[in-house]
Amino acid sequence: MNQLRTHGIVLTRVDYGEADRIITVLTPDVGKLTLIAKGVRRVKSKLAGGIELFSVSEITYVQGRGSVSTLISARLQRHYGHTVTDIERTMAGYELIKVLNKVTEDESEVAYYTMLEQAFSALDDATISLKLIQIWFNAQLLTFAGHIPNLVTATDGTKLQATARYNFDYDAVAFTVNEEGSFGVNEIKFLRLLFAASTPKMLSVVEGVGEYAKKLEGFVILLRQNHLRI
Repeated sequence: MNQLRTHGIVLTRVDYGEADRIITVLTPDVGKLTLIAKGVRRVKSKLAGGIELFSVSEITYVQGRGSVSTLISARLQRHYGHTVTDIERTMAGYELIKVLNKVTEDESEVAYYTMLEQAFSALDDATISLKLIQIWFNAQLLTFAGHIPNLVTATDGTKLQATARYNFDYDAVAFTVNEEGSFGVNEIKFLRLLFAASTPKMLSVVEGVGEYAKKLEGFVILLRQNHLRI
């Protein structure tokens, strides 16, 4: 029996039979795995503690003949326990997992695993704005899919100016000059930081970050919906 070992983050858990559970796990090296955790719903199961949500676990499994492999052991390595003490952050965490599961339906890269780990770490830190975590997460999804908006030049090819106002052309995926536009130099600067930053923690030190995250959340969500269809 060839046992394989990796690290994983649980995305979904579905009860199966009398005591089993089918889980979907995101890993840094083999993409997504579908595993059956036999007997995990029994009181004395040794597997239960290792497949908690909002956690990173070391898992050992045996490759199945079909699409479902068998979980042999699961050892909890990091549990982001502060998240589950706040209902708003817990629900936001569920939504991030749900969205990422859809995005990685066909394939998964290492970057998605790292991103989810960073999102969990941020959710676990009460000093980091929830709105900031959400907008950062969506910006990362767009970045990985190659859909970063043009934050350098306007639709007419000219460089974005600090003194101008802009609206956003969703078809051209770029800004267009408009004297009464919704976007000014500060909003565009924040978007540049947002799409460049590697973690929410890095963004959290930006002055006025909460205000910009709240103001631009709808814009980034609309970009996600247009390009990723979720």
